[in-house]
Amino acid sequence: MLDLFDKITETADFIRTQWRHPIEYGIVLGSGLGPVADLVTERVVIPYRAVPNFPVSTVIGHKGQLVLGRIHDRSVMIMQGRFHAYEGYPQKLITLPIRIMKALGAHSLIVTNASGGLNPRIRQGELMLIDDHINLMWDNPLVGINDDRLGPRFPDMSRPYCPQMIARALEVARQQNIIAHVGVYVAGRGPNYEPRSEYRMLRQIGADVVGMSTVPEVIVAVHAGLKVMGMSIVSNVCAPESLTETKGEEVVQVVEQAAGNVAAIISGVIDAA
Repeated sequence: MLDLFDKITETADFIRTQWRHPIEYGIVLGSGLGPVADLVTERVVIPYRAVPNFPVSTVIGHKGQLVLGRIHDRSVMIMQGRFHAYEGYPQKLITLPIRIMKALGAHSLIVTNASGGLNPRIRQGELMLIDDHINLMWDNPLVGINDDRLGPRFPDMSRPYCPQMIARALEVARQQNIIAHVGVYVAGRGPNYEPRSEYRMLRQIGADVVGMSTVPEVIVAVHAGLKVMGMSIVSNVCAPESLTETKGEEVVQVVEQAAGNVAAIISGVIDAA
């Protein structure tokens, strides 16, 4: 059985046979954000099922394919759909694509997600740049014997999201008249949406939005030495006193409507780098 480093090497070698240029940016697209990949030119598309060691995405709104190519002449690797703990995948497998991006040369990671809005100032359909996060998934992808070839035993998480990338994203948002907030993302394991009491608790501990992904990817990205920008799209408002039923299909619909704004910010951040 291959260990993690060997899996990374094998998968990266396969991807190089499809796209021979070093990757500069890795991008993870959350639920409903697949159309952001339309930014890519010279594209090469690889279904996850064809990629060695890759799991398969089982979630609505996730196409389950890699898109390689260029945005503003920068070489990118885009995941149209991610993997989640609630699908039954271990965190080392969930975060394997981030390791592969690093192995292929990436210096930066952009992660996106659909989230529930806890902060009453953030409305449905608006964007939030992630400045920090809270891990309530009760797991960590770095648990186990550390491989020093991949990163340090105790990576520092004092500032996991790059301030310069956040500043560039906010500037792009201002230029294009896009509403963009800055705040804290909290990740739970899922797959259920939270009850009212949990929404109250999450707001009290300092979270602005809540989701079921992203944090494991960011932990591994920091461990690997990547600069990170995170962006949440508020798909539903989580107001405990007026809570209504949340449906996955509706979440995807709201996020799809915001995909143009997400694409504009990603494009602008990469163009300004």
